[in-house]
Amino acid sequence: MNGPEIIGAVATHLGVSVRTLHHWHQCGVAVPSGRTSGGYRTYSAGDVARLRRVLLFRDLGVPLQRIPALLEAGSAERREELERRRLELATKIRHFQGVDQEVERLLAAEEQGILISAAAQARVFGEQWDPTWTTKAREQWADSTQWAEYTERSATRTEADWHKVATSMEEVTNTLAEAKRTGTLPASERANVLAEKHREVMSEYFHCTHSMHVLLACGYVTEPGLHTHYEQAEPGLAGWLKQVIDANALFHGVDPDTAVWK
Repeated sequence: MNGPEIIGAVATHLGVSVRTLHHWHQCGVAVPSGRTSGGYRTYSAGDVARLRRVLLFRDLGVPLQRIPALLEAGSAERREELERRRLELATKIRHFQGVDQEVERLLAAEEQGILISAAAQARVFGEQWDPTWTTKAREQWADSTQWAEYTERSATRTEADWHKVATSMEEVTNTLAEAKRTGTLPASERANVLAEKHREVMSEYFHCTHSMHVLLACGYVTEPGLHTHYEQAEPGLAGWLKQVIDANALFHGVDPDTAVWK
């Protein structure tokens, strides 16, 4: 700047509001050295240089009331303050870099569903696993709370984490298959316990209510991939499991015939 500038021009130049400059003036942090004939505050080159230092200290988190003393302090005191604030800034940067990575994984999970390779998915879920199942699920449920919950969990899961989930489901499926083979009847106490175990494992993906459980069970008899999964464990298991889940839902006050996704 070649000469004094009025407050509006200075505010624009520094990227702050006129109100902010008024506040700093009132607090004695940065006082303009002149006025125009019309009464507008004007800032000299020296005033603007001071304002830049105020901005730096403010952006570093120094309380406003402490800034004037720092501006008048000796070099050693200012340097000590700057070094301390820089360390704090580095800590914040690392934190926000971590947050950025979390957001990046969450966005990827929103798009892909599971953030492990196709080969890893085959290892975890078995050769019969079809990666397009998650794509189809996204197309159907992308706007739902459950998909959001699923992707939030997926964003943090490793292959080992998914392996634990898959192992739990396999164990429950095998237990269900054995229960069917040994004549366990839907609506029996044992069947209800097993239905709850199955719902608990499903809740590893998203919170699964009894009503949701009923609707998911419909897919076990209508969706080819899901139907095959249970039939391979035990012939007739898909239909039997639907009966078990329906009966358990009714036991918990949910009518399977009127179940809705909530």
